[in-house]
Amino acid sequence: MQNSTKFHLALTSRSDGEVVDSIRASIIGFLRNQADVDLHVFGSPDELNLGHQHIDMVIVLGGDGTILRTCRQLGSNQRPILGVNLGRLGFLADLSPNEFQVKFPRFLARDYQVIHHLMFECRLIRADGTHQKHLGLNEVSLLTGSALRILHIRLAINGEPVTTYRCDGLIISTPVGSTAHSLAAGGPILRQDLQAFVITPICPHTLTNRPLVDRADCVYTLTVSDVPQGATLVIDGQIKQLMQPGDRVEIRRADVSFQLARLLDHSYYDTLHRKLGWGGQTEYENRANLNGT
Repeated sequence: MQNSTKFHLALTSRSDGEVVDSIRASIIGFLRNQADVDLHVFGSPDELNLGHQHIDMVIVLGGDGTILRTCRQLGSNQRPILGVNLGRLGFLADLSPNEFQVKFPRFLARDYQVIHHLMFECRLIRADGTHQKHLGLNEVSLLTGSALRILHIRLAINGEPVTTYRCDGLIISTPVGSTAHSLAAGGPILRQDLQAFVITPICPHTLTNRPLVDRADCVYTLTVSDVPQGATLVIDGQIKQLMQPGDRVEIRRADVSFQLARLLDHSYYDTLHRKLGWGGQTEYENRANLNGT
């Protein structure tokens, strides 16, 4: 029987050269020196096999992409994830390696919360009736790919026709994914704990197509009337499937949720300020205000 007073952790990371390996070794050494920590170490997220083990938290070393891969690998056995940022932007992997070590005693003292975020299930249903199912966290994208042709993408919500987008692509994003590809395409930022999807066209060829936000408990169906060669379904930027004539895509809320461990004093808007450079004023205006001019 496992000691219930122990903090049971799993650790996984991307493999990306000597710098990452050095940081990984440092953090593993740090955690193994903690008397109240029981640590299970895995290599890449693809090697995760937690099964029915009791794990309080999975520590992910890398960027948001590594967290996305870890989340999918956990499948129906989702665990709270704490991201340590070895990438560049890092909306989900928010702590630096140094911050992690400084703040870890607060996690050990259970001074954190687990926030549940919307995940989706995406089904690619082929014309012959066969289908593939994928779990995702950020977004589903239908892209024109190498065809360099306008796509005509029909959107239906709960079976009701909504509109046909003439565009270079279409993104259906969760709130977590709203600061990723959708934001770059002009979509809105949604609070990460909202239960909603946002539909964002990429370069729409009409002024009337704008991003649309709707409930998470709906089924979103995408069909393409004329599928050009190279048109691609992309899930979380990592899973890619070529579209074929007669295919349709269905997106719905997953049965599981992404569990993100955050310190109790974490501020979502502070993260937006730091990651996106939000200041409300230009640096020149800030300096002028400080100087009283």
